[in-house]
Amino acid sequence: MAKALSVAVVQGGASMEAEVSRASARGVADALVRAGHAAVRLELDAWLAESVRTGGFDVVFPVAHGALGEDGALQGLLEVLDVPYVGSGVLASALAMNKAAARRVLLADGLPVARGTAVPRPTGVEGVSELAALALEAVVRARAEVGAELVVKPSSQGSALGVARFGEEATSEAVAAAVVAAWKLDDVALLEHFARGRELTCGVLDTPPQGARALPPTEIVSPQDAFYTYEARYAPGRSVHTCPADIGAALTRVVQKLAVTAHRSLGCRDLSRMDLILGDGPPGAPSLNSVTILEVNTMPGFTPTSLYPEAAARAGIPLEELCDSLVRAAHARGPTRRLAARPLPT
Repeated sequence: MAKALSVAVVQGGASMEAEVSRASARGVADALVRAGHAAVRLELDAWLAESVRTGGFDVVFPVAHGALGEDGALQGLLEVLDVPYVGSGVLASALAMNKAAARRVLLADGLPVARGTAVPRPTGVEGVSELAALALEAVVRARAEVGAELVVKPSSQGSALGVARFGEEATSEAVAAAVVAAWKLDDVALLEHFARGRELTCGVLDTPPQGARALPPTEIVSPQDAFYTYEARYAPGRSVHTCPADIGAALTRVVQKLAVTAHRSLGCRDLSRMDLILGDGPPGAPSLNSVTILEVNTMPGFTPTSLYPEAAARAGIPLEELCDSLVRAAHARGPTRRLAARPLPT
């Protein structure tokens, strides 16, 4: 019988997604207990390092979404503490969380991302009218370079926080207001082509012995919302998930291959989830030949309404088995390899 592990499940933190994280952590901890492990939830705060250092844990499962938890900061702390942990390392976490950086990497590997541009928040400018004027200049440039229909989003937020979509009928002033709102959440706003079509997501599970393999894609419909908003994601019954997505076997293979390729392109490990738009044309009549990658999440949610564990269940992997496989993979991998200090030459 496999050894039961002592697992620290890290949650919360100074993030807009802290409550989502705590709901995910409850789901993970309960699943680990059902799988026979000992699981303790720890808050991502100033005392976390001491709690992990003195807790004698076999492995850490960081389920802290958003800033500090998913952007490489927590992963860096766990590297310093020399403990094995679930999920992507520092670089992949930081890359995936920073959508502007992730775009460049995915584009370099030939993956289909939306046309777009990154607009840094001007330094030394605090006046509302000045910010609005500079945002308007950026929007006019973006509409000339990217197209009239735009999506505005903060570069480093998750759960659709701060995301706004605009058709060609929207005024540039309205788009500029969304850019200023995004700057309140992040130092960089992304202005991307508004890709229309069906909203899909596809998870990747990357554990031994199979390695990286894609889960069944899921189609998301949010009848009460313009798109898959924060409210649609986490309010029970606010969105409808079809898993496996009804897109045919050939297109399913295309989406799954893209998910695994994006996972590897960013250097992810253990798990990830790729969000995408299928088709890009008038609403109700998307072309199924067009796929646009929106982003890659290195720590998908584990709440009762989350897509990743739902897709795993459809693949025949219940939540307790999923969490068990992730902590065992991390434990077998062990802490990041350390090299001995090299003496100074004499």
